[in-house]
Amino acid sequence: MQNPVVRVAAEKDAEQILAVYAPYIAHTAITFEYDTPSLTEFRGRITHTLEKYPYLVAEQDGEILGYAYAGTFIGRSACDWAAEASIYLRGDCRRAGLGRRLYGALEAVCRAQHLVNLNASIACADEEDEYLTRASILFHEHMGFRQIGKFRKCGYKFGRWYDLAWMEKWIGPHDGSPAAPVAFPALSGSVLASCGVQPSSLE
Repeated sequence: MQNPVVRVAAEKDAEQILAVYAPYIAHTAITFEYDTPSLTEFRGRITHTLEKYPYLVAEQDGEILGYAYAGTFIGRSACDWAAEASIYLRGDCRRAGLGRRLYGALEAVCRAQHLVNLNASIACADEEDEYLTRASILFHEHMGFRQIGKFRKCGYKFGRWYDLAWMEKWIGPHDGSPAAPVAFPALSGSVLASCGVQPSSLE
């Protein structure tokens, strides 16, 4: 892998992003979805996220190698300074530093939005199996997240029960009154560039 570009996702990327995500649905318990969403539905998910939060892709030579995005946490006004983060990489692009770069850029953008907490809900189990390992937990720990709780046996997939771990990372201070959150579309190109993110490709 050379040096992929991290940029803002666009609706036209939906097909390639869905191709990254679909194997996680079909072959793993990393996501608790059963059915691959339609391309139309998936485009809608991207568009909806970008109304408020970052949705980033790592691209090299026109191919999307992975993506990361933030989303609403809880959905109540008091939690507007927190977001839930997710990341998915193409199967042949793991363990090459791409995840760290994507998540690092996502974190930087969220910080520029005045967010102070990043949260992640991660499928886990007492023992690894063919559908789920501890790789995601370990990755988040490596990125500075810590586990703060666990919902036991709350997800059923592939004929077995899985837990859901909650992990968090403080990315900003919690003293005094926080600055008002900034919606993602309001961030300037120069701010995105300082976060290591290029604008979306519209071609």
